[in-house]
Amino acid sequence: MKTQKRDKTSTLFNRGFQAGLDGKSKSSCPVSEVALRTHWMSGWREGREAHWSGQSGVSAIQANPSLH
Repeated sequence: MKTQKRDKTSTLFNRGFQAGLDGKSKSSCPVSEVALRTHWMSGWREGREAHWSGQSGVSAIQANPSLH
């Protein structure tokens, strides 16, 4: 059985969300390709919003439907 690779865009969004939730700077984005960087930055913005609203850990994951 062949294994399917995960969609890069959702993986980058989730990693960006986690970075934003951890309070990391947006300059820590590991992606240089513009098309993929936008997905990481979108996740980072949502993660920062969750961080600012006091969500952390499991409560932040529950608030973000893309991480279910």
